[in-house]
Amino acid sequence: MLKLSIMSEEELTHIFGDLDSYIPLHEEFLAKLGEATRADGTVGQIGHILINWLPRLNAYKEYCSNQLAAKALLDQKKLDRRVQDFLQRCIESPFSRKLDLWSFLDIPRSRLVKYPLLLKEILRHTPKDHLDTKSLEEALCLIQGVLADINLKKGESECQYYVDKLEYLDDKQRDLRIESSKALLCHGELKNKNGHKLYLFLFQDVLVLTRPVTRNERHYFQVYRQPIPVQELVLEDLQDGDVRMGGSFRGAFSNSDKAKNIFRVRFKDTCPGQSHTLQANDVFHKQQWLNCIKTAIFPYQQSPTEQKDLPDLSEECEENQPPVTNVKDPRRSSTVSGIVEMDLEENELNSTLNAGGDIKDGKTQCSQKEMQKLDKAQQGLKRKETLV
Repeated sequence: MLKLSIMSEEELTHIFGDLDSYIPLHEEFLAKLGEATRADGTVGQIGHILINWLPRLNAYKEYCSNQLAAKALLDQKKLDRRVQDFLQRCIESPFSRKLDLWSFLDIPRSRLVKYPLLLKEILRHTPKDHLDTKSLEEALCLIQGVLADINLKKGESECQYYVDKLEYLDDKQRDLRIESSKALLCHGELKNKNGHKLYLFLFQDVLVLTRPVTRNERHYFQVYRQPIPVQELVLEDLQDGDVRMGGSFRGAFSNSDKAKNIFRVRFKDTCPGQSHTLQANDVFHKQQWLNCIKTAIFPYQQSPTEQKDLPDLSEECEENQPPVTNVKDPRRSSTVSGIVEMDLEENELNSTLNAGGDIKDGKTQCSQKEMQKLDKAQQGLKRKETLV
């Protein structure tokens, strides 16, 4: 692509990273395995080799943390017909196995998360009294630590990527808690009470509502209304049919008009006068949002009696919000951010890292048992992310 002058060297570096530098890393591992292989093709012990080699996989931190920005740039460049034509020719060529470019660029990440699964399988077939058992268990702990570090770095990078994409209509919307965010707990598309699509970001200390906008083929997120600090955030789990998209409450319209999968977020203090009734695409995504928000606000949660006494807030008129231009309107599902996206089997690997509290439909408050679960989740949660 550089020779064809359809991408600059800087753009290619941004998309491909420094992939060539990882080749010697794997060549060394292959050589060590070759030395340990017997004439009959078996390997007596491999644990010591893994213990010495696995920490070097930390070299993938930069590559994995740059993936979101790399994918965004690649998607932008695909709008160029020359790039699009070149990549299509590559897909149609035998060497690509009909896979697109991103399928190859994502291989390092997808392979990394399979190492623990591979080691667990080796351990399962290794007798407990075998000399290699202890080394394999240590190697498993090592790779889980490496993945946790990569996951954390990738999460911080993704968080900063979205912070940089925010646009403010008013300086009063700016909040230091946004600029200093290191973790993006949840983000995705929801509808407000008027049926308009919003894109929400739940950072560790603040909830930001935005409207996606497009300028010069670049995507941004225009901040909508005032960001809500987590310590000032109140969550209400609304029953299906409690409100109708358009603003009418239960009983005013027929059953066909009643909204499903809805919840409300608002300030504790009535002074800002701000409340948002939001609708998810389905009950699954609603549960994801409730789970993440409850985990975020749990340390600041008041007693159920105090929350019950809080006055309800009327939602602000949409007309008070400055108009938005070039709003992009794709259908997106809401997301709980997972720093490393995984297949079903890969999700099993990080289940201990991405723990979430149990949520029951129709309840705004948690039971004592649920609060204890959420407390554990809050302590262990470094970051959750699923692009929905």
